[in-house]
Amino acid sequence: MERQDLLEPQDSPSTKWWQLAFGILCMAMIANLQYGWTLFVDPIDATHHWGRAAIQLAFTFFVATETWLVPIEAWFVDRYGPRIVVAFGGVMIALAWVLDAYATTLPVLYLAAVVGGIGAGSVYGTCVGNALKWFPHRRGLAAGATAAGFGAGAALTVVPIAKMIATSGYQSAFLTFGLIQGGVVLVLSFFLRKPSVAVAAPRKSLRLPQSQVDRTPREAVRTPVFWIMYAMFVMVASGGLMAAAQIAPIAHDFKVADVPVNLFGLQMAALTFAISLDRVFDGFGRPFFGYVSDNIGRENTMFIAFSIAAIAVVLLLTSGRNPMVFILATAMYFGVFGEIYSLFPATCGDTFGSKFAATNAGMLYTAKGTAAFLVPFASLVSAAYGWTAVFAIVIGLNVAAALLALFVLKPMRLRYLANGPPEATLAAASARTA
Repeated sequence: MERQDLLEPQDSPSTKWWQLAFGILCMAMIANLQYGWTLFVDPIDATHHWGRAAIQLAFTFFVATETWLVPIEAWFVDRYGPRIVVAFGGVMIALAWVLDAYATTLPVLYLAAVVGGIGAGSVYGTCVGNALKWFPHRRGLAAGATAAGFGAGAALTVVPIAKMIATSGYQSAFLTFGLIQGGVVLVLSFFLRKPSVAVAAPRKSLRLPQSQVDRTPREAVRTPVFWIMYAMFVMVASGGLMAAAQIAPIAHDFKVADVPVNLFGLQMAALTFAISLDRVFDGFGRPFFGYVSDNIGRENTMFIAFSIAAIAVVLLLTSGRNPMVFILATAMYFGVFGEIYSLFPATCGDTFGSKFAATNAGMLYTAKGTAAFLVPFASLVSAAYGWTAVFAIVIGLNVAAALLALFVLKPMRLRYLANGPPEATLAAASARTA
């Protein structure tokens, strides 16, 4: 047992819910680094004239460092606990937006993206991994609720950031919100901890097939199941990241960005309305689909969600120049896109066990970094062939992922859990005789 465990009080029944809440709040504080970025792209370009593609490369650097370093950060979490890693993340995300505020060259903008990615990854990987450890019997719901903080965290700040950019400039928005977000994460980090003892999933409550053996990261990456999940993650995440980074440019090109829209008793510009509603639907969709997957299965839920995503993009492609359709279609898309951040970690935990859940989920999460390299590609494709070509790619990727979930991943994972690799079988036998 690690030293931190010896120092922790015995877990009370409410402790896990408090830990989940702290993780959700931390995630909300890093959401703007990804989902608020689209508000800054055109103002930065208007000031420095670097071009959208060059500016969006910073977004790629952010997502790449946010995801590819998560396995390293998760290793520190598994070894030393979540506090120190999240505290470090809070400092880094504040520093990133301070650098953005003063960036006058592209290299500084890219440096800020890397710093922000390291900070966001430290928070993201830690909070999701911690949720998987506290809730092995409700992994879909716990991962979904935690990821919901990241999905919906920007909803309440979209309007204030947009107004500050319009009135005080994007530099002031970067500086003000960067310091606030980083400070809140730093404070919350002191309340986070892992379970004092391993939490076992009650046998009677399990509705889903789960591994009885904890696979190490090395064992996990040697399985075809891991790489099928990785490929599907890349396919779906690439479309969502394109949409998240490009929604403002798309709205401007569709001539709907500044069109006033009345909806739900509210009136605001279509772009601002769309981003705000997208964050709400994104946040709600993550725990909702996580809960659904706890009851009907991970792959079945993936098939439903990915299919709906493809339909939403078809609507955007065919009728997106109508401001109302633009708002509702993007909300529909993000409502089902965000579930990948609950379903894939939950599926990973089910397949490879709880002990190394943070590191294994972190390795799978690097797929988001791989997908990020398609974001600048979307800018190039749209410039050469229009947004129709970009949307067609996104539709195709979602349809392919939906079919893979049902007809490839599902039977493959069932076989793996039923038989397991030889080394897992030996480990299970050793555990039973120990």
